[in-house]
Amino acid sequence: MKNDVILREIKDSISIKQKILEDLALIHLIQEVADECIAAYSRGNRILLAGNGGSAADAQHIAAELVSRYAFDRPGLPAIAFTTDTSILTAIGNDYGYEQIFRRQLEANGTQGDVFIGISTSGNSPNILAALQCARELGIIAVGLTGQGEINMQQHCDYCIRVPSESTPRIQESHILLGHIICGMVEGALFDKQTNSR
Repeated sequence: MKNDVILREIKDSISIKQKILEDLALIHLIQEVADECIAAYSRGNRILLAGNGGSAADAQHIAAELVSRYAFDRPGLPAIAFTTDTSILTAIGNDYGYEQIFRRQLEANGTQGDVFIGISTSGNSPNILAALQCARELGIIAVGLTGQGEINMQQHCDYCIRVPSESTPRIQESHILLGHIICGMVEGALFDKQTNSR
């Protein structure tokens, strides 16, 4: 059938989300990360994000949901994706090396009590690992989003959410689902939907 590829891809994506749904420890971990983000905003901190390739797009997507809106109108929440300023990225890459492009920005923009979310489907991206290490040095809550397999990320995180897959597309699809869930929980906890106020 011509539709076999389409059906297989949809079923594969659903199967990974079903595994997440059935993993109570993973659900609890997602709740913990959302709670950390809510607490950070409540004390005047912000969320900082980074990733490479598709994960860079995910970092920007999540930041946009927080700064603009997710489900309803309300004041913007401070969030920065370290993947958007080409002058900064190329300056740091040229002067210090590509592995430092996120760490350097975190050193410049991060404050104790912020939340840094590093996204890497492999869990081994050197620039994400360097930024996660930096976050812990600076008293910034270090959150990793990754997949399964042999990863180095977990040892550098306060919280490491691992999607139960080794397929990059399936991991990325799940990362944006998790990002949406966290954004929705943050928005719902901090704002009254009816009054649009804190």
